[in-house]
Amino acid sequence: MQMPEPDAKVLARRDDLITTLRQIVPGEGVIADDAGMRVYESDGLPAYRQIPMAVVLPDTVAQISAILRLCDEWGVKVVPRGAGTSLSGGALPLADGIILGLGKFNQVLEIDYDNRAVRVQPGVTNLGISQAVDSEGFYYAPDPSSQIACSIGGNVAENAGGVHCLKYGVTTNNLLGLEMVLLSGEVIRLGGKHLDSGGYDLLGLLTGSEGLLGVITEVTVRILKKPETARAVLIGFPSSEAAGACVAEVIGAGIIPGGMEMMDKAAIHAAEEFCQVGYPLEAEALLIVELDGPGPEVDYLIERVAEIAAGCGSTSLRASENEAERTAFWAGRKAAFPAIGRISPDYMCMDGTIPRNRLPEVLARMGDLSEKHGLRVANVFHAGDGNLHPLILYDANAGELETAEAFGADILRLCVEVGGVLTGEHGVGVEKRDLMAEVFTEADLAQQLRVKCAFDPNGRLNPGKVFPVLHSCAELGRLEVHQGQLPFPDIPRF
Repeated sequence: MQMPEPDAKVLARRDDLITTLRQIVPGEGVIADDAGMRVYESDGLPAYRQIPMAVVLPDTVAQISAILRLCDEWGVKVVPRGAGTSLSGGALPLADGIILGLGKFNQVLEIDYDNRAVRVQPGVTNLGISQAVDSEGFYYAPDPSSQIACSIGGNVAENAGGVHCLKYGVTTNNLLGLEMVLLSGEVIRLGGKHLDSGGYDLLGLLTGSEGLLGVITEVTVRILKKPETARAVLIGFPSSEAAGACVAEVIGAGIIPGGMEMMDKAAIHAAEEFCQVGYPLEAEALLIVELDGPGPEVDYLIERVAEIAAGCGSTSLRASENEAERTAFWAGRKAAFPAIGRISPDYMCMDGTIPRNRLPEVLARMGDLSEKHGLRVANVFHAGDGNLHPLILYDANAGELETAEAFGADILRLCVEVGGVLTGEHGVGVEKRDLMAEVFTEADLAQQLRVKCAFDPNGRLNPGKVFPVLHSCAELGRLEVHQGQLPFPDIPRF
């Protein structure tokens, strides 16, 4: 994986840039020493690391506006960063660019229960939103496993999901409004506390844009009333294929659980050892199915799910009897990623999405790929919506990183082959950037680049991410369609 060569002219002006940035953000708002910047050298994909030219930590929108204008004028690249939990390298720094950290934007600005909306700064954690409204019986539905740490601004940038997104939607389905600063320094507002806006769906365009179009400075989200009853069910199966078949049968029966997660045996054992919540260790695969709503409805749906699971060959079933037990069942699932870290020196968390009815086939073929590459894989994923999170176990010190990357690429190609996509919620970043051609033609990618040019004509915002080949906006304007394809000149890949 390569990144653009640093711009020598920009690096030569580093000292002047830092001096000017400190005039905009005084005090300790600019970090320029190697030791201080080491904290920012990677995000949640630590296989790739790079020290930035400087780190800037503004605390006002006016400062962000001035910083972006300065960087555009001086030709300096900007990588926006929230909590740094991105698993696709979306916040990977550039040697000739600054990290624009938004950690100081951490305030809940307004809670409007009448309109069921909360307005927050982008550095507020995902879980922090639910905690802010918990006393009134409300919550924010999208709940990534990293919700205790990940920021809502990053959730918007990657269109994050979570275990309860099968029924309640991912970030884009719960987002009402944004404030964003463009590279020109202009501040724009989109949406609000109302349900919909006229004109183009720019809010939808910006959700999942991975920091390539602007810097988010405020977010308005929808909150929901907590369901009357919620119960989670642990269902053990003799194989991953049987569990995958049960997922398709449950959804096919018209049942939409609040959450539906799957773990294979390796993940079950790691999570149980880590959390000790009572997972069935004899099972080859485990489904966690949560049903919510009025009490009698939940009881009936649990019976229906139990019948379907038995028909698919389930070997055990246990339903939570109280809120503490329900929370414990989910605690093991949400701790699965760190739990895997206890049984492997390194792991790579993949993210691809497939049609639900292809789960059994994909899980079987993933086992074949594990044998082919000689690396173990533990599966933990959002089974209900087909969003896979295979965890590839490897040892970087033993020289296994390249093998792990090749294994991950094969998994993502498999997802595309069966009618899926490269990412469900982690984004493209640098991890999947060079696989974009598996899904999009050159004409598709060029058209997407034209959208970026409308927001960022000089290519300063998070370059090197998402697009496997970059054209300048001027080059895009000169390209002509030839037999349905855009001829890409010989530009080195990053």
